[in-house]
Amino acid sequence: MTIRYTAFSKALNLFTDFFLLNLSLYTCFVIQNPDKLWENVSENYHVRFLLVNIMWFISATLNNLYEDIFKRDSIPTIKLSIQSLVLFIFLVIVQRIALPYERFPATLLVAFFILFSTLVLGWKTVFLLIRKPRRWSLVKFKKIVIIGAGSLGVDVYNYINKNRQLGYEVAGFFDDHIPAMPNINPILGKINECLDYVEKNNIAEVYCALPDIAYDKVLALVEEADKRLIRIKLVPDVKDYFKNHYMVELYGHLPVLTPRREPLEDKANEIIKRVFDIAFSLAVTVFLLSWLVPLIAIIIKLDSKGPVFFKQLRSGKDNKPFYCLKFRSMAVNFDADKKQATRNDSRITRVGAFLRKSSIDELPQFINVLFGDMSVVGPRPHMLKHTEDYSQVIDKYMVRHFLIPGITGWAQINGLRGETDENEYMEKRVNADIWYLENWSLLLDLKIIVLTAWQTVRGNEKAF
Repeated sequence: MTIRYTAFSKALNLFTDFFLLNLSLYTCFVIQNPDKLWENVSENYHVRFLLVNIMWFISATLNNLYEDIFKRDSIPTIKLSIQSLVLFIFLVIVQRIALPYERFPATLLVAFFILFSTLVLGWKTVFLLIRKPRRWSLVKFKKIVIIGAGSLGVDVYNYINKNRQLGYEVAGFFDDHIPAMPNINPILGKINECLDYVEKNNIAEVYCALPDIAYDKVLALVEEADKRLIRIKLVPDVKDYFKNHYMVELYGHLPVLTPRREPLEDKANEIIKRVFDIAFSLAVTVFLLSWLVPLIAIIIKLDSKGPVFFKQLRSGKDNKPFYCLKFRSMAVNFDADKKQATRNDSRITRVGAFLRKSSIDELPQFINVLFGDMSVVGPRPHMLKHTEDYSQVIDKYMVRHFLIPGITGWAQINGLRGETDENEYMEKRVNADIWYLENWSLLLDLKIIVLTAWQTVRGNEKAF
């Protein structure tokens, strides 16, 4: 079994920190109250324990403690840990004073702060000592390639080889010129052969280190990489690159630019979103679908011949197809996988018209969410035929597939739903999906869900 080091490092730190938090809290409580077991703790104390966990999550999140944890140097890591602890202690004290629940004794809090701080800083120190991937026998490195074998590309190569904690392995270079590079990975081909090589050889990322005179070529590479769903990072050598809205990371003295911010690449954010998806979908399944599905099934069967559910292959995360579920709203036909529903579509049944207008036909997709194929919020999944067609004519269309598709999304609440009979309309939807990718937060998901519910109640003219 192999594991991805980057995701493993974040998940390990997240789990360990919360484990140490609750271990410290309960240990101090038992020492202070040796006659009480956990089941005898008052309900108010349960609330206090939960709030303490929330306070740590807020403190760590505000200080970005779990972001870039495998790239960050030792001193910044310890500094952010101390900042998180200071903010955490302050928030817990404020909570103790402000809320009317049964209060932790002051001596218990002091002991807890000392124990937890010691354990967390000790754990961070241990992690920094053992984090280099060569010390993990189960680690599989991310393979990358470098475009540009000049001095800048060689600097990138040397930095990555020296900093093994990044979890990368350089497969080689691509360049139109072949300089003499002793003791360095080989030139794998010309620049225009790079993306084909990446697709065929399971390369995770591309680092582009071309000189400033190749600026137009770099932009073309970025656009082509987006279409092929390949992540590319830029290592600029000129100030002109900073005119664009790229994210900048420093690898030593080397600036590395990423075309967009992706909050869900952070493992902590990914876990939060997945936990929310499961909890929300379970609630919908238990309290709504459990009785609604049999009712809708009977109505569909009485209205027209055919199955209750309609399943269709659609494009998922990383453009992997999956079967998307819906209540059947059309008569059985042979055009379902290539022709979108249109206003006054003759294929739509009487019951189907109501289901589509009220968006009830989409409810079975909460089952897709539980299976992990979809999220509650994200870009709407498109038919495979549409993905193939639009990816050829709309720039950055494939970027939306970096995310798990959703039942609703930012595009949908902004009126960009339904039939896409013009490329301009689809381009606006794609731009909205990319904006969501770059600006995700749990609060944004909650906002989208609330607005979706409101639009469902109010009615939407594009729902047909």
